[in-house]
Amino acid sequence: MIPRLIRRAAIAVVVTGIVAGTVVAMPQTAPPAQFTVLSGGHPLAVWSRSPGTPTGVIVLVHGRTWSSRPDFDLQVPGPSRSVMQSLAARGFAVYAVDLRGYGASPRDRTGFLSPKVAAADVVAVMHWVAARHRSLPPPALLGWSLGGAVAHLTAQQPDVPVASLVLFGYAMDPDARITPVAEPDAPAMVKTTRADAESDFISPLVTSRAVVDAFVQQALASDPVRVDWIREDEFNASRPEKLTLPTLVIHGARDPGMSAEVTARFVARMATPNRQWTILPGGDHAAQLEDTHDAFIDAVVGFLLRPGGGRR
Repeated sequence: MIPRLIRRAAIAVVVTGIVAGTVVAMPQTAPPAQFTVLSGGHPLAVWSRSPGTPTGVIVLVHGRTWSSRPDFDLQVPGPSRSVMQSLAARGFAVYAVDLRGYGASPRDRTGFLSPKVAAADVVAVMHWVAARHRSLPPPALLGWSLGGAVAHLTAQQPDVPVASLVLFGYAMDPDARITPVAEPDAPAMVKTTRADAESDFISPLVTSRAVVDAFVQQALASDPVRVDWIREDEFNASRPEKLTLPTLVIHGARDPGMSAEVTARFVARMATPNRQWTILPGGDHAAQLEDTHDAFIDAVVGFLLRPGGGRR
C-alpha cells in the first residue's frame, strides 16, 4: 500500500547512503551570538552562528524538553555535533530560538506555553531574521520533534517569510486529533533529570558515551525545569493540505516516534509538489547529535540547495 501511495503522489523518498561515523573533527569555538527578539512585547533569546558572507538563512526550533543550545549547538571534544556550526560552515546564517520558558527566554506571566503562542513567537523571529538579511531569500525553517509541530503551524500561516520547511522527527497523522484536556491552575514546574536527558538517545550505539554525557550536562544546565504546555489540541489546526512551501520530512530509521504508514499519509497530502522524505539509516530520534550528524546536515543542505529549495 505504501509504495503505491508514494508513486501516486510523486513523492521523493530518499534513504541516504552516507555511512554513519564519518564526521570531521572540528575545534571548539566561541559561544554563539545572542540576540533578543520581542514577540508581543515578550523577550525571546535567539542564538546565531554565521559565516562572514552568508548565502542562505535558516531558523531552528528545538524540541519539547530542551532549548536550542543543547539541541542544536552541542559542544563536544572531537567530531562536531553542532548543527549550527555545521550549517554555518556550509554558508548559512543560522538562528535558533529559545521558546518561552526555555534556555535564556523567560516564561510569560501565565507560566504556560501553547501551540498558538509558540507559533506566533516563531513568526516574530522569522520576520526579524528576514529583515536582517534583506539581500537574501527568506529564511528556511527547521523544527525538531515538537518543534516540528510548531514549525508546521508557523509555516502554514499567511504572510510569514519562509522559503522552505524542514520537519525533523515529526509527521502528524492527518487522520488523528488531539483531545482537549482541562488546563491546570498553575504550572507544575517539574525539574528535569539526567534520565530525561539520556532518553533522547534510545537505541544503543548511535553515538559515543562522551556525546551523551556532554548533552546531559549542557541540557540540564540550560533547562533545569520543564516548560508547561497547555492547549496542545491547538495543533489540530495544522494540516498537511495547508503546506504549500518546499518541504523536507527527515528522521532516523530507528526513531520509534515515526511511522512509515503515518508519514506516507502526511507527505502524500501536502499541497506542495516540491517535497521530499529522507530516512537516515542508523539514526534515532536525536539523529543530529548521533553518528548520523553529517548525513543529517548533507540531507538538509542538499534539499535547500536543490532547484526551488529557497536558496540562491
